[in-house]
Amino acid sequence: MHSFLEFIIFENAHEHVLEHVPEHVFAHEVDFNLSRPLPNKKNFTDPKIYTGNTNLDKRWYVYFSFRNPETGKLQRMKNIYGDANRYTTKSDRLAVLSRYRSRLLKLLRLGFNPFTDNLELFLEMKKKGFENVPLQKAEKLPKKETRRISNPELKEKKVNPESLIERAFQEVLDRKKKRVSDVTIKGYTYSVNQFIAFMKEQFPKTKSVDEINKRMAQKFLNTILETKSSRTYNNARTNLSAVMQDIVDNDLANSNPFLSVKKMKTKPEMHKTYSPEKLEKVFDHLKENDPELLLFIKFVSYGFLRPIEACRLKVGDIDLKNKVVRFKAKNKNHKTQLLPEILLDELPDLSKLNDGNWFFTPNGYGREWEAEETNRRDHFSKRFKYEVKNKLKLGSDFTIYSFRHTFITKLYRELRKNQTPFEAKSYLMQITGHQTMDALNKYLRDIDAELPEDYSDYLKD
Repeated sequence: MHSFLEFIIFENAHEHVLEHVPEHVFAHEVDFNLSRPLPNKKNFTDPKIYTGNTNLDKRWYVYFSFRNPETGKLQRMKNIYGDANRYTTKSDRLAVLSRYRSRLLKLLRLGFNPFTDNLELFLEMKKKGFENVPLQKAEKLPKKETRRISNPELKEKKVNPESLIERAFQEVLDRKKKRVSDVTIKGYTYSVNQFIAFMKEQFPKTKSVDEINKRMAQKFLNTILETKSSRTYNNARTNLSAVMQDIVDNDLANSNPFLSVKKMKTKPEMHKTYSPEKLEKVFDHLKENDPELLLFIKFVSYGFLRPIEACRLKVGDIDLKNKVVRFKAKNKNHKTQLLPEILLDELPDLSKLNDGNWFFTPNGYGREWEAEETNRRDHFSKRFKYEVKNKLKLGSDFTIYSFRHTFITKLYRELRKNQTPFEAKSYLMQITGHQTMDALNKYLRDIDAELPEDYSDYLKD
C-alpha cells in the first residue's frame, strides 16, 4: 500500500509520467463508466473527496474501496490525506485532492492494486509506454474463492474494530462524560441504547458505523414517533446527531446521517401568566397548606430562578452576608444573582443547616436527598400539580414556570411607568439574566409583557 500511495501523492517523476497518459485511454472502455452498472462485480469504487462540509477545521481526504482478494468483499481503504490539510483555503485543498483523486482513478483503471506492491508493474508500464497499456476490465472473482469465505470470523476481520457500532458509540459516550452534564450524558446514553437495539433487530448485518445511512436514521426516528411525541423524536435526533458527529470528527465515518433528517414541528409548551386574583388565591392556599412549596415558588417569582435552577440550590449557595445566591444557570455554569429583601425576609434560619445539602427537599430545608436533578425537578412539579392545580382546578397551562413569567411581566410594566423601553429593558436584563437585548425582547414578546396603550381614539369616526 505504501508504494501505491507514493504514486498518488508524491510530486515526482511518477506524476509526470502518469499525467501524460492520454485521456482517451480511460474513456474508450464502457466497463469503467462508474455511473453505469457492470455485469460483473467491480474491483473498486469511484474515488471521492471528503470536505467535512467545507469546514477547514476538519481533515479533508480522498477515500475509496477496493475488493479484498481474500474475502471477495469491497473494503474501505485508508484515507488519502497527502499534503492537502496544510493548505488554509478551500480552493487550494480541493485542487490538491482533485489531483490525488485523478491520479488514483488512473492507477486503479491501469490495474494497480492497493493490496500488493505495484512498483514492478509501474516500471514495466513506464518502459512500454502508458499509452500502449490496455485498461484492465473489472474481473469477476472466481466463484470458488467467493464461496469458500463463509466463516463469519473472516467476515468480521474486514471491519475496523474501532468502527464497530457498539464500541464506537460507547467510546463517544466515554469522551462526552468529561465535557457535558450528567443530565445530557443520560439523554445520550438512553438514545444510543435505543438505536443500537434497533440496529440489531432491523439491520443485523450492519456492523460498522460508516455503514449507517439516512434511511436507517429516519426509520429509527419514525419508530419513536409511533408511540412518543414529536418533542421526543427531536430530542432523540439531537442526541444521536451529537454522538454521530463525534464519530465523524474522529474519522470513523464520512457523514452524519442524523443531520440530514429534518426536525419535526412541535407545539411549544405554554406557561400562562397568573392574574392578580389567581396569584393571591395560590399564595394564600400554599401559605396554609405547603409553606415550603410556597418558598420554592417565591424563589422563582422574586428571585427569577427557573424551577430547575431552584432545584440545584444547596444551603451553602445562599450568601446572606452579601445578599446573593449562586447557582448553575441555563446559560452559565456559575451565576451570581441578587437576593431581594422581599425574598430574604422569607428565608428560614440557615445557621443550623449543612451547607452541602440541597436547600429544597421533600422533608424540609437542608436535608439529605439522594436524587438526580431531573427527579428533584419532577418532585416539585408533581407536588405543585397535586397541591395547587388539582385542588384549585387550574388549567394545564398554569405551571411553576408561569410564576417567573408573571413577575417579570409585573416588574417590566412597573419599570415602564417611569422609564423608556430601553431603560426598563437594560435594568431588567441584569435581573433576568438574558445575555442580549434581542433575547430579552423575544422573551417579552412571547409572554406578552408589553401591551400598547388604549387605541380606541384611532378607531372612532
